[in-house]
Amino acid sequence: MTYLPTATTATETREWRRGAGQPSHTGLTRFCGAAAGRNVILVSLESTAAQYLPLYGARDDEMPNLSALARSAIVFDRAYAVYPESIKGLFSILCSRYPALDTNAESYASTPCRSVASHLTDRGYRSALFHSGRFGYLGMDAVVSNRGYDVLADAGDIGGRHESSFGVDDRTTVERMLAWIDGLRRDDRFFLTYLPIAGHHPYESPEPGPFPATDDFGRYRNALHYGDAALGDLMKGLQARGRYQDTVWIVLGDHGEAFGQHDGNFGHTFQIYEENVRVPFLIAAPGLISEHVRTSQIVSLIDTAPTILDLLGLPADDRYQGTTALTNDARMAFFYADYSLRLLGLRDGNVKFIHDLDSNRSRLYDLDRDPLESHDIAAAHVELVRWYEERADSWKSDVWRHFSGTR
Repeated sequence: MTYLPTATTATETREWRRGAGQPSHTGLTRFCGAAAGRNVILVSLESTAAQYLPLYGARDDEMPNLSALARSAIVFDRAYAVYPESIKGLFSILCSRYPALDTNAESYASTPCRSVASHLTDRGYRSALFHSGRFGYLGMDAVVSNRGYDVLADAGDIGGRHESSFGVDDRTTVERMLAWIDGLRRDDRFFLTYLPIAGHHPYESPEPGPFPATDDFGRYRNALHYGDAALGDLMKGLQARGRYQDTVWIVLGDHGEAFGQHDGNFGHTFQIYEENVRVPFLIAAPGLISEHVRTSQIVSLIDTAPTILDLLGLPADDRYQGTTALTNDARMAFFYADYSLRLLGLRDGNVKFIHDLDSNRSRLYDLDRDPLESHDIAAAHVELVRWYEERADSWKSDVWRHFSGTR
């Protein structure tokens, strides 16, 4: 048996993220404030699960530009989306707040949030968010509007060379972003957020890919490859403009994608298995991070905004529910689904816990021994399961109090 945490007395509710797993010794604290004065590019890759990338052990490389960026970057092996869908997930990324259980995206328009864009705009950064899709889709406009960006542009503003049911081609979006950068003064610092759509079902690509397109998985891999080409355009565009060396990159997957790893789990489903919520997360800063640094510490996408502030040496926002990823602390990542199933889950060290709110049943997996989540070991660890149930319930209650304004 690999290491399993020992159940201890639950701490105060506000400390529910404190994990029982082992602390990291990567020494990431040396990067706190190291990127002060740099531009920031935040890339949220659509439907990109960690397990399909060679960066995380896959055989073929659908995303060679991402792999090249990662060669001199901090790569987090255990990064998790808060929610297995883009809109609520984006709220957690920009605002470092959990979307409460059983709430709709439209309700976030009135939810107080000082986004990372607001923080940087107040510090003199020029800021823009470009999305190859449409803000009106499933309420994204409620998440991005009035969040501090100078410029918001979606498919309707961009007008790409290729249109699909979800938006326009990512390479045209990149061209528009580079044109926006060209319009800035040389001494302007900028915060650019890029939301591509390559990877979204039905996995359409405007250019042929290298993988057989005979099934959904092949088309998905080709879509990732096309999205990576657009990322490469952005990287080359920054290099050509002499802005590459003074920029810090945060690249993550907004959530994963399933291809039958578990019964009934296909595509854009609301489960919280590894294929649904484990995502790539990396920090690259050319000239600052000169080696490939890997860390096994747990990180959540809710940590994105505080991590950006910490990299830039800016004060933390005590209203954020995430914390900087540049820490050695052992902590847990929480995630949930509430569409067809109401599921709460967490990752703590090598342990994965899932609780079904409707059936009141819990599952426990040792991911070191069982990375495919095939063998539920909850019955053999009753006390630990009970401890995680208490933590999950504290998390759910605390999130709701913050969301409803009763705390």
